[in-house]
Amino acid sequence: MIGRPGVIHLTPGNASDVKIAPAVLDKAPGPMRRLIADKGYDADWLRQDLHEQDISVVIPGTRARKRKIRLDKRRYCDRGRVEAVFCRLKDFRRIATRYDKLAHDFASALALAAVIAFCC
Repeated sequence: MIGRPGVIHLTPGNASDVKIAPAVLDKAPGPMRRLIADKGYDADWLRQDLHEQDISVVIPGTRARKRKIRLDKRRYCDRGRVEAVFCRLKDFRRIATRYDKLAHDFASALALAAVIAFCC
């Protein structure tokens, strides 16, 4: 889900998220020091783009890579915290199945699920 104020865009479920990564990263508040992601984000163009912005990349290489990529395993373990948040939100059926057809309705349901999951 990306968007500017007042406009929300949802990617199709069958689309790779790495394609919209630059758009999402542009919306990030404040400067970033590192990006921690899974193998799905292992793309040379993304690594190069992040390197040009002086952002440390913590993404494991895929098996198909001919040359191994060094990975800071200690930093990569932090990714588990983010995964736990998504797993908690997916406990809500409406979020897990993207029941809502409109992006605005999905964003509202996501906000409500976050309040229920983390404030109660």
